[in-house]
Amino acid sequence: MAFPRNSLHTFLHHAKRGLAQAVNGDQRVNIVVGNESADLDSLTSSLLYAYIRSIAPPRDAFSPLYIPLLNIPASGLRLRPEFTAVCGHANISASHLITLNDLPDRFKQPENIHWILVDHNKLQGKLGDEYSRHLHGAIDHHEEENAVPRDTGPEPRLIEKCGSCTSLVVRYCKSTWDNISGSSLSSGAAHAQGEVAIDDSSVTQGWDAQIAKMMLASILIDTSNLTAPGKVEQVDREAVEYLEAKIHMSAKDARLWSRDQYFTEIDGAKRDMGGLTLDEILQKDYKQWTENGLNLGMSSVVKPLDFLVKKANPVSSKHAFGDELQRFVAGRDLSIFAIMTTFTSQEGDFRRELLLKVRKAAYSSVSKFAKRAIPGLKLQSLEVEGISTQGTSAGDWLSIWIQNDVSKSRKQVAPLLREAMRS
Repeated sequence: MAFPRNSLHTFLHHAKRGLAQAVNGDQRVNIVVGNESADLDSLTSSLLYAYIRSIAPPRDAFSPLYIPLLNIPASGLRLRPEFTAVCGHANISASHLITLNDLPDRFKQPENIHWILVDHNKLQGKLGDEYSRHLHGAIDHHEEENAVPRDTGPEPRLIEKCGSCTSLVVRYCKSTWDNISGSSLSSGAAHAQGEVAIDDSSVTQGWDAQIAKMMLASILIDTSNLTAPGKVEQVDREAVEYLEAKIHMSAKDARLWSRDQYFTEIDGAKRDMGGLTLDEILQKDYKQWTENGLNLGMSSVVKPLDFLVKKANPVSSKHAFGDELQRFVAGRDLSIFAIMTTFTSQEGDFRRELLLKVRKAAYSSVSKFAKRAIPGLKLQSLEVEGISTQGTSAGDWLSIWIQNDVSKSRKQVAPLLREAMRS
């Protein structure tokens, strides 16, 4: 039975309860999971797909329950102050979100779990080792990994380049969303779920506005308020238009709505790293891959490298940044570690930097990458005070560049590195 139309708070409560019931094989569930970096886009795309799908599942759905899972432990929520800001607009707190802490070490009957990927199309890490054989759908805007079966039954297999994966989920779900907006289940159906049916259209319009604000957060952040060069596609613009229409249907929310102010609020929260250590900043938006026996790690940071140097407390040691970087790399057994920074200069220009730390076994891979990337990304060598590019006793190599082609993000740079590693 589908869930009654209700608030996100109630939906997440039901979803967490359904996940607990699935542990012992008592209930089939679909788990909708974003990628390991667990950024805003992974949060909102998984949440919208699971919410709409649970209210109106397809007739042949494996289960009527879709659970939005954040691919991080609960402790990782502290590293993402933007989650707190965004959740506040939907009348929930970040603590209501479902994380890896809510996932059991092992399901008694893993065949009772169907996994649907959003914001990536290859399940990585421990989840990938355990559940890659149970993939049954994907909506993503990254490079095709050919890891999700072509036939996904009632679930979509949609991989398309655009600024935000949430835009693709909005497009996929909007006809269903429009059909359920303003409607409610009968009182009997609602009571079967322990809820009271809601007939007040102003209430459901308010819920729609809250959800729309959450979805807009990731689209606006990922596209720099629809201004990012080389990232914004028509599907992103259409999604923003559609979601803003949802907000304007709620008289209360429409009066207070300003896209520019909202973007400034969420962007400011995302950039607030004052209370984080360097290690936590590098963890915050981190992804890892293995190719040809080599491990690649990549952190995206919305601050320049000189900010990271200050975080490492260079006053106490001129090697502080290098020492912390070495610990981060060694702790994850990385052959290559990349830091990609994005920030706005004092002159108001959008900037990107790229740092690569490479162990000896991966020299040839990075040489191949550099031959393509230096002209392709328009890389220009850069020196940053407090970061030594001299070789270490372990034979590591480190280089820093300004990336003058600012249209290329991790979605383009990571595949270049991985291709060089495979070759």
